[in-house]
Amino acid sequence: MSSAAAPLVIAIDGPAASGKGTLARRLAAHYGLRHLDTGLTYRAVAQRMLAYGLPLDNVSAAETAAGQLDLAQLDRDLLSTHVIGEAASKVAVMASVRAILVEAQRAFASALPGAVLDGRDIGTVVCPDAAVKLYATASADVRATRRLHEILDRGGAADYATILADIERRDARDMGRADSPLRPAADAHLLDTSEMDIETAFQTAKAIIDDAIAGRNGS
Repeated sequence: MSSAAAPLVIAIDGPAASGKGTLARRLAAHYGLRHLDTGLTYRAVAQRMLAYGLPLDNVSAAETAAGQLDLAQLDRDLLSTHVIGEAASKVAVMASVRAILVEAQRAFASALPGAVLDGRDIGTVVCPDAAVKLYATASADVRATRRLHEILDRGGAADYATILADIERRDARDMGRADSPLRPAADAHLLDTSEMDIETAFQTAKAIIDDAIAGRNGS
């Protein structure tokens, strides 16, 4: 298969509230690709465990739930609650569950015309041969402020200090875990969104991707 006919896979990694999800959805829409927030796959496993009243440390049950997921049918609104997020962090440390979900994520990415995947180990583990790898980041202060505004805009209540502490804990957990730690791939393009709005981040990423597409097409 020629590179032009191969699936176009764009991998976007980064810490919580770095803007990678919003950027990934916008890029997928622009290039006519499917989008997968891989974090939702772990949340979906956790949600099934909670729904059936299963202990979150039940590896066998988590493996079964992971194997039954339809990655095209993940409900972002259902899976975005704090309770499910906390449960997902317990499921995500299970190596066998990660292996099942990584294979499913790779299968999703490999189907034509391709996909934009965002998460924490896309460029390093899930799709190391992705045509484009981006690592979106921003300072913890900026990310906490963004998350605060998101919650307030939805009519919720939140405290900046609590959010900042939560983000710092998640960073430490994601970057310090033994299996697939959060880090930029060696060939990833770093995108610091601390001083960028979404339009600037989108245009910056688009320029990188357009260059890669041109290279694939030999132009």
